[in-house]
Amino acid sequence: MAPQYGFFRSLFDFSFTEFITTRVIKVLYALAVVFCALAALGMIIGGFNRGPGAGIFALIVSPVVFLFYVLMVRVWLEVIIIVFRIAEHVRTIAERGGTQP
Repeated sequence: MAPQYGFFRSLFDFSFTEFITTRVIKVLYALAVVFCALAALGMIIGGFNRGPGAGIFALIVSPVVFLFYVLMVRVWLEVIIIVFRIAEHVRTIAERGGTQP
């Protein structure tokens, strides 16, 4: 297996032998959750700015929308991780010469 380099060395690895996506995926997920929470909060504030009825509706609907968007982000990030893990496993198999363990 190829040696793991530091983050910045991997970032500027122009041969793309080392992946950084698997290292930053947690940060991307945290940022997405924060963004979704801010969007839900904005939806609630915008609803109350339109009127009390729209505010109550936004107060009820925004948690559902928040959970839906967080779920979609999580699924897409998991798909990305799966693709990178497949690539890592294929590299390991290729380094062994295609033999099974």
